[in-house]
Amino acid sequence: MYTLKNAAIGQTVTVKRLWGKGAVKRRIMDMGITKGTDIYVRNAAPLGDPIEITVRGYELSLRKSDAEIIEVG
Repeated sequence: MYTLKNAAIGQTVTVKRLWGKGAVKRRIMDMGITKGTDIYVRNAAPLGDPIEITVRGYELSLRKSDAEIIEVG
């Protein structure tokens, strides 16, 4: 399984599935990250967490633990 956590900086990926449950999944969906959405990985913090992404025209910082439940292709 290839997740957003594994995506390289500068790569554009498409969301295939969200693996989380409950409040975490709902929070990610409320940010606009849903099946079929394109995500551009812009940058990562110096120690690697969080990562900065562009989704639906806005920039967002996401923890790697949250990025791990987003399956992409």
